[in-house]
Amino acid sequence: MRTRFILIETSHPGNVGAAARALKVMGFDDMVLVAPRYANVLRKEETIQRASGANDVLDKTRIVGTLEEALDGISHVCATAMTPRDFGPPTRSPREHFDLLLGRSLTKTASEIVKPAEAISSIGFLFGSERFGMKNEDVYKCHVALSIPTNPDFGSLNLAAALQLVAYEWRLALGGFPVASPAGESGLADAAQVAGLLGHLEQALIEIGFLDPEAPKKLMPRLNQLFNRANLTPEEIHILRGVAKAMIETAQAKR
Repeated sequence: MRTRFILIETSHPGNVGAAARALKVMGFDDMVLVAPRYANVLRKEETIQRASGANDVLDKTRIVGTLEEALDGISHVCATAMTPRDFGPPTRSPREHFDLLLGRSLTKTASEIVKPAEAISSIGFLFGSERFGMKNEDVYKCHVALSIPTNPDFGSLNLAAALQLVAYEWRLALGGFPVASPAGESGLADAAQVAGLLGHLEQALIEIGFLDPEAPKKLMPRLNQLFNRANLTPEEIHILRGVAKAMIETAQAKR
């Protein structure tokens, strides 16, 4: 689904750069600025520095004079407003609204009925100025007012932080990105490697007097089960065999 983030009358260049960075992290790149304080905000040094490499998002960002221009082509509009209005669209948390929008909510009241996602070709998220937030007349143009659940005693969020949270929730609702495995992560040790470790460790335990070879009982089978549950990697096998080797050498040196 086409996704656009719209910043209205932003006053701090750093927030524009940080917003670009937040969007790129979540895989979005459609940002529109409505009447920002500085006409050259996209080229300001602070903007570029705070973008931290998201220059491609800044390059695509458009500056327009009115909200109507920014909303061109957007079929579902979400305001971001901490304070519910007496009049206007319903106020919901991002996750609650996205569940309704994507048909994942189990229950719906009359005020919660929204168009199904299939009927929505594009979605826009509106963010007001740092000093005043969103104007009532802009909120009234939206289908919903998203309110991030925050500490009731302190709900002040930086513009870029609020945008990051909404972008994250929307990305999560769309399916999210897979969590990357650690670089160079190896597979599990095979049965032969575990057997080699057990043989080496058995020798070490005999050398230090912990295991009586004439009456081993179930020590080694229990260790075998322990290592199977541990899902050892080849590197971990190597470390444990190094420990076994040191045990043997130390015990023999003391004789």
